[in-house]
Amino acid sequence: MRVFVAGATGAIGTRLVPKLVERGHEVIGTSRSMDRAQRLHALGAEPVALDMLDRRAVRDAVLDAKPEAIIHQATALTGLSDFKHFDRSFHQTNLLRTEGTDALLEAAREAGVRRFIAQSFASYRYAREGGPVKTEDDPLDPAPVPAMRETEDAMAYLDRVVTEAGGIALRYGGFYGDPNDTTLIDAVRARKFPIVGNGQGVSSFIHLDDAADATVLALEHDGPAIYNVVDDEPAPVREWLPVFAQALGAKPPRHFPTWLARLVAGEAAVMMGTEARGASNAKAKRELSWTLRYPTWREGFFAVYGRGSEVKARATVGTPAG
Repeated sequence: MRVFVAGATGAIGTRLVPKLVERGHEVIGTSRSMDRAQRLHALGAEPVALDMLDRRAVRDAVLDAKPEAIIHQATALTGLSDFKHFDRSFHQTNLLRTEGTDALLEAAREAGVRRFIAQSFASYRYAREGGPVKTEDDPLDPAPVPAMRETEDAMAYLDRVVTEAGGIALRYGGFYGDPNDTTLIDAVRARKFPIVGNGQGVSSFIHLDDAADATVLALEHDGPAIYNVVDDEPAPVREWLPVFAQALGAKPPRHFPTWLARLVAGEAAVMMGTEARGASNAKAKRELSWTLRYPTWREGFFAVYGRGSEVKARATVGTPAG
């Protein structure tokens, strides 16, 4: 199958392209920079330099490539740390998830492309009520934190237009395993990522290789569909953050009261640390026949960051929930 991968030089794209090639697909990969696009040769893909917000250029690139499937992985997520001004930090990614998605879908329709997969997100989006873990059928947060409304709206828009077009939206968990993005690592080592309040906000993680594997499998399934692509253990911040620090060989995280975190980091950080819900991967595992190499962040953190072992983590922190 000829597969057009938008954002092929990103954190997940660089893992996805070789897996697609290994599976026997012919890959056309895009990057905004020609220098970065040329690196795709080494991964086995045909490179294309493309501004995803240039609708005419997107149309021309897709029509020239003549793909049978499109995978939309274009984001601008590297180095994000200003959660106090959440929407401002995610503005470029929000444009890619709205205008960029529209451009790709229009080109797909004109080119007769029937398979379309797009990157979405799972963590922090579900309604902050009921149990700690949500499925794809559970409602999203009807009243997002004001600082996150543009971002939440952009993700909801992507989910809607992609599935209305018969495509698949993959709601990934929080990525880890990218050696080129040390934002979270640096913050934890500097003790600038505290446990806020009760620390009961639930996060869902996914190793980049596992996310890429699920994406390859999704390509072989018909839409419309939404899948949570997360690991087996959604966990509260008070549980996973000390383990992450331990894996890094860093000091334990500090604890901030909610009033101080709200003042320093903003309402979005407070919500994520105290109220957020995690996501269930049961549907993706069942329907995609997906097997994770890192079923839980407990082993994944130590495998990636190389300090100690998951056995030590289990002994000091406790066994996985659920």
